Amino acid sequence: MISILSTTPISPVSPVTNVVPLSLVLLVSLVKEAFEDWKRFQNDTAINSTPVDVLQGQRWESISWRKLQVGDIVRVKQDGFFPADLLFLASTNADGVCYIETANLDGETNLKIRKALERTWDYSLPEKAAEFKGEIQCEQPNNSLYTFTGNLVIESQTLPLSPNQILLRGCSLRNTEYVVGAVIFTGHETKVMMNSMSVPSKRSTLERKLDKLILTLFGGLFLMCLIGAIGSGIFINRKYYYLGLFGDVEDQFNPNNRFVVAILTMFTLITLYSTIIPISLYVSIEMIKFIQCTQFINKDLHMYHAESNTPALARTSNLNEELGQVEYIFSDKTGTLTRNLMEFFKCSIGGEAYGTGVTEIEKGQVQRTGKKMNEVNRSDTAVHEKGFNFDDARIMCGAWRNERDPEICKEFFRCLALCHTVLPEGDESPEKITYQAASPDEAALVTAAKNFGFFFYRRTPTTVMVRESHVEKMGNIQDVSYEILNVLEFNSTRKRQSVVCRYPNGRLVLYCKGADTVIYERLADANQDIKRLTREHLEQFGSAGLRTLCLAYRELTNDLYEKWNEKFIQAKSSLRDREKKLDEVAELIEKDLILIGCTAIEDKLQDGVPACIETLSRAGIKIWVLTGDKMETAINIAYACNLINNDMKQFIITSETDAIREAEDKGDPVEIARIIKDSVNHDLKQCLEEAQQYLHISGQKLTLIIDGKCLMYALDPNLRVNLLNLSLNCSSVVCCRVSPLQKAQVTSLIKKGARKITLSIGDGANDVSMIQAAHVGVGISGLEGMQAVMASDFAIAQFRFLTDLLLVHGRWSYTRLCKVITYFFYKNLTFTLTQFWFTFQTGFSGQRFYDDWFQSLYNVIFTALPVIIVGLFDKDVSASLSKKYPELYKEGIRNMFFKWRVVAVWAFFALYHSLIFYYFTTAASQTGHNSSGKIFGLWDVSTMAFTCVVVTVNLRLLMACNSITRWHHLSISGSILAWFVFIFIYSGVMTPYDRQENIFFVIYVLMSTFFFYLTLLLVPIVALLGDFLYLGIQRWFFPYNYQIVQEIHRHELEGTSRTELLEIGNHLTPDEARSYAISQLPREKSKHTGFAFDSPGYESFFASQQGVFAPQKPWDVARRASTRSKRTSQK
Repeated sequence: MISILSTTPISPVSPVTNVVPLSLVLLVSLVKEAFEDWKRFQNDTAINSTPVDVLQGQRWESISWRKLQVGDIVRVKQDGFFPADLLFLASTNADGVCYIETANLDGETNLKIRKALERTWDYSLPEKAAEFKGEIQCEQPNNSLYTFTGNLVIESQTLPLSPNQILLRGCSLRNTEYVVGAVIFTGHETKVMMNSMSVPSKRSTLERKLDKLILTLFGGLFLMCLIGAIGSGIFINRKYYYLGLFGDVEDQFNPNNRFVVAILTMFTLITLYSTIIPISLYVSIEMIKFIQCTQFINKDLHMYHAESNTPALARTSNLNEELGQVEYIFSDKTGTLTRNLMEFFKCSIGGEAYGTGVTEIEKGQVQRTGKKMNEVNRSDTAVHEKGFNFDDARIMCGAWRNERDPEICKEFFRCLALCHTVLPEGDESPEKITYQAASPDEAALVTAAKNFGFFFYRRTPTTVMVRESHVEKMGNIQDVSYEILNVLEFNSTRKRQSVVCRYPNGRLVLYCKGADTVIYERLADANQDIKRLTREHLEQFGSAGLRTLCLAYRELTNDLYEKWNEKFIQAKSSLRDREKKLDEVAELIEKDLILIGCTAIEDKLQDGVPACIETLSRAGIKIWVLTGDKMETAINIAYACNLINNDMKQFIITSETDAIREAEDKGDPVEIARIIKDSVNHDLKQCLEEAQQYLHISGQKLTLIIDGKCLMYALDPNLRVNLLNLSLNCSSVVCCRVSPLQKAQVTSLIKKGARKITLSIGDGANDVSMIQAAHVGVGISGLEGMQAVMASDFAIAQFRFLTDLLLVHGRWSYTRLCKVITYFFYKNLTFTLTQFWFTFQTGFSGQRFYDDWFQSLYNVIFTALPVIIVGLFDKDVSASLSKKYPELYKEGIRNMFFKWRVVAVWAFFALYHSLIFYYFTTAASQTGHNSSGKIFGLWDVSTMAFTCVVVTVNLRLLMACNSITRWHHLSISGSILAWFVFIFIYSGVMTPYDRQENIFFVIYVLMSTFFFYLTLLLVPIVALLGDFLYLGIQRWFFPYNYQIVQEIHRHELEGTSRTELLEIGNHLTPDEARSYAISQLPREKSKHTGFAFDSPGYESFFASQQGVFAPQKPWDVARRASTRSKRTSQK
């Protein structure tokens, strides 16, 4: 609007004044967007031009992906990608099977098996495929990667289709020569494209407050224009004869209509004062954030994981500063706090516990009591391999045959070997085989079966081959083929998995494994002793921090199975609510189960987690763990990682009470809900009262532990206020047995209810909703695929890297951007106010004080680069000190550097500086004259004032810097120099087409006078004297925390000392310690800060000097030669 106004006759300035800055800002944004669009276009073109074989008549012809149509029959070869969503018809493998990798969809590298319908197995050759005629009835295109509902109608025969017959675009073919498929969905209707919608846009809290500051500036602009308009309406009068207002004058200066004069002057002043709005601020911030992400966060060696070769990744640059203000962290447990490297550790079979190992959690429990734990000697039969770390001679090497009930041991091992969806790969020998599993838990269970003598080595779509040892007699080995009739898949709702299998002798058995709560609900009434003993073992295993699963089975008769299977096939063929109907049918057979026992799997803590959590807690961050594990497991993991300690008061809200158990035994769902809700309400009120007492009396730290059932009722609108108040008083919270939806609800409770800045971190698909619900989402690139990473804002490889991400990069980004925004506000206000003061001496006529080009280039050239340099390189304290003093982070949580008080201080100095610039230069020039004896005119004074403004605002930025590098010197001196170069050229040239005749030769005249140099020296000194005094008083008497740390370490070098390096290195693995050591080499010990411009080429040279191994770089030889030659020349 202002640019449009500047083209009208009422504008006092040339349209160039407003159009040029706006055009440059838009051009930068346009170039950035155009570059990204061009890269996307190139990628799209490359992908859409990929060739694929399509059936034309009775032969295969190659066409590009873009030409594919629904109904085409295509052939995809080994290692090729599927060009569309295909119905799998035939394969070169036996039994119509193929293997696919879904890494592009979910990041999982384990192979998945897909099986074509038996009716279409013959269509692998083009002659046969040409005969295929059928109709596919299926659901509408959707984004659900793991479901598909449809039927294939061939010759009046309806065959149900499931996800097992669907090959999704983006997946690749493995271990199969080629497959043939029919195209179902293409282009944007494929499931992968339906999932490619961008993550919900997030804006940082700082940006939202910046919007308020911009609105405040608009308010200031309106106020200044209103004052000028009223003043113009009052001032305009014919008595000022020298204004020539007699006769017919234009409306803007017509004394007969003062209202019109005021209105038109209002619009005139809007264009004149428009520089108060920092148009280039948003572009500068975007540029700073982008470089912070790509050069600092993504390339930080402290967040590089050598073991997996994974660096940190900033997937968005919108939230850098938000990382510096996080107050609540919501973390998943498995794969986030723990390694997600599962090892079979203990088990319980028929009421007998097995496994003599001691977990890290158990060792920690003993240490907390002050006792010493004796080392347990491992037996000769102990085995430790990937997925299996078990020691108990009673059931190893066939010794289970001598146990009290060997038959139930056999059922246990067979359940492990049969109830899964694992694919074996490699040689069919126990030493060389590898298992491709959907989760590390499943692979660990199958590996356990192998070590117990039940070696699963081959799978077809309908059979599982197991090599069983010691079954008939000791030492006897036999290969047994089990027919898999049905697989009832695991999902987050069912929390269990079942298979129906037929033994070679015709025996029908349902094997089921799942969460203890789910399995116990479906057990038969018999064997109460085993149930009781197994429950005790479950609690023991949970207390040791182990992940537990229950195993059960059921004998089936042929009649019962046939009747059930008919219902199962009907449910499978249903086009509507197929998943729901399949779950209902599964309920019919998954009942009256006989409990076999339970497994206990260890998932160790990641390196550095306890130290990281302790550091983050000292930084004022409250950490919540949201997990699906049992309460005992979650509590002990929380103890192990320093989230909970014995000094804390614990509030436990659980559904495992006698009253709730009695109600559950009666089975009335309404009564159960009422009792749990009443219990939760009572517990919340009681805990809240106790919490307030503890905080007022002892100041003791509090922690809340709540399970999923209670949480469901606590999140009820009537109770959530009490839950919120209680949790805000706690320094840590542990939520157990929670669903993915509850994770998101808890995050939203704090985000919206408490209006605190939240961060969610997780590694699996079940964490996606929580990650997207928080202000900042962090994904762990772990073993559960990439769903969490793809939904996140930042991705790291280990939980401990949060320390660097938040305390270093987050804090730096926050402080830098606060400085950039407040400085932008100051320099624009200063510049505009000098024009405002001039208005009072021009009868509020809207006469400009500065030349048009001065106004245009002020923000774009003369003050643009230094503030960007500060936004990139300013450091109040080094990275090592940021982690050594985590309390510094609290300044960001309290938003200390972008309060209205801080803005007001900058505004005051903008007002003070503008008065100095205007009145000092105008007052001094009243008696001044140039070398020819003429007094100074308007353009002489304004050029002098503008020179003072450019010099002073650049020097003021230098005073605001905590660290000064060569880039600061170059940018600030370069900006001042750019002004002088510009004015020399601009003053020396005049054309008849512009208005520069105003300042023709002005700078040459000014620089020929002593007045110019004296003013240029004194005005900045007087202006900055007030800032100097303020900054000195503030630092001495009201210091910020970081200023105290600066004083403590002001005599130390910029870089990390060798002692600090060794101290930090004690917490790292050898590879990580090496990476850390390389990052601390002399290249970062120079006076220059930041690491974007440091040369990595000297790493190996300096590393060898300090005894740190670093890989050689090809350019090192030349660079060492250059350093050697320099040394020689110096001698």
